[in-house]
Amino acid sequence: MEENVRAERCVVAVDGPSGSGKSTVSRRLAAGIGARYLDTGAMYRAITWAVLRSGVDLTDTASVAKVAGEVKLHIGTHPQGYAVSVDGVGVDADIRGPEVTGAVSAVAAVPAVRELLVARQREMIVNAGRMVVEGRDIGSVVAPDADLKVFLTASEAARAARRSAEDAADVAATAADLARRDRLDSTRKVNPLAQAPDAVVLDTTELGIDEVVARLRDLLTERGVA
Repeated sequence: MEENVRAERCVVAVDGPSGSGKSTVSRRLAAGIGARYLDTGAMYRAITWAVLRSGVDLTDTASVAKVAGEVKLHIGTHPQGYAVSVDGVGVDADIRGPEVTGAVSAVAAVPAVRELLVARQREMIVNAGRMVVEGRDIGSVVAPDADLKVFLTASEAARAARRSAEDAADVAATAADLARRDRLDSTRKVNPLAQAPDAVVLDTTELGIDEVVARLRDLLTERGVA
């Protein structure tokens, strides 16, 4: 009986830097274990899009926080097709553009923005039952009691190659941008990019997506929540 009750709730926290494979791995894992999927990075990107649309100065943290608190953010949690909207406007494509990418680390570093979104993320996790959550502070801050915490990493060259292939961008320029974001995300004062002490570290440099997903499913099976 305990195993059945336990299986009804399963939270997997997937953290790591850009280009480590978090999004693809998390979506496939969620679909494979019958769970919901939450891309917390998309939430920060959506707020960033709203801040840029408002025209406020990114260094004006009070104004940034005001925008974040006023907009209506919606994000789907279906692993095979989710949508993001701000005030009823679909922003799936816009939040992946270079303007948002260049500004999201600054917006995500605003304490009030993080407090707002972390609270929203925790609420969504509690109500989901089974969910794979990806981001940069999931295992350390958002869901410290997750059934499985994973920190995905990869070499800088591999990460740059993957991201540039996705964006059809220059590899060198992509590598420089990833280094910039890594620095900002790992040094911000509130909830920085960090590996939870009890997270399983998995280097994906030489691994295919299916191999990574298989390893995570094995770990979940060991914990009795697959």
